Amino acid sequence: MCQRNEHSGQALSDEIVREVVFRVQRYSPGQDRPVTREYRVPVTRGMTVLDGLHYIRDNLDATLSYRFSCRMGVCGSCGMYINSFPRLACQTQILELNSDLVDVRPMPNYPVVKDLVPDLSQLFAKHREVQPFIIRNEQELEHPTAEFLQKPEELLRYLQFTYCIKCGLCLTACPTVATDPRYLGPQALAQSYRYCADTRDAGAEGRLRIAAGRDGVWRCHLAGACSEACPKGVDPALGIQLLKRLAVLRALSLKKPHSPAPVAGKRTGVERRPGIPQPPPPTVESR
Repeated sequence: MCQRNEHSGQALSDEIVREVVFRVQRYSPGQDRPVTREYRVPVTRGMTVLDGLHYIRDNLDATLSYRFSCRMGVCGSCGMYINSFPRLACQTQILELNSDLVDVRPMPNYPVVKDLVPDLSQLFAKHREVQPFIIRNEQELEHPTAEFLQKPEELLRYLQFTYCIKCGLCLTACPTVATDPRYLGPQALAQSYRYCADTRDAGAEGRLRIAAGRDGVWRCHLAGACSEACPKGVDPALGIQLLKRLAVLRALSLKKPHSPAPVAGKRTGVERRPGIPQPPPPTVESR
């Protein structure tokens, strides 16, 4: 016998494997400080932390607040601090935590709206600051003469950085963000490189000026925690290092007036560090 979870659409076994304790941090605006509450949740195979929160809300405490949407690791809405590590609640299976205690807190480095709901306003503000869109000549945009063509090998230069879902987990893990709220952070900087490396774009000069500023790439100490936390294998720490290289090349070109502007070249000899998730396989093969 199987039942289907009404929230996730996932088929779950009726058999309860064990009971775990959810220790959830609760906070409401106006409270002096957060408090923790414990709930006992019966766990079946395949249950995720998000399923456990649904159980608490539906059966134990209807006042619990948290954010979710797609329930399949695509929207990035359910980012939380689960057992002392940034994770997506919908991708984290309770039994795989190998613990009878599931500690759930809102993501650090963000203001808390209520309970497990963080305020992501700064994440999106920093994302907008790096101009995360294709910049071209206005006349060409208004009166296009041809398509913006791109070769498969040119796409591969930045493809892995397009997998970012803006969940914000990388900023939660970043030690620099924890001490400097003005720092642009790994999400915005990796996306800055993504567009600088796009051969259809002509706005790298402006982005590199922002990236090389006081709150940009030089604040990164390469802890690599952002890449370990990324659920999509984007490896923002790598994106920041590649952006640093472009910023240096831009500075050198400014000293030589006739030097060409820096262009993101094909990456070679870059090995992913152990423990960093792999991105999904490319959908376009290089020829």
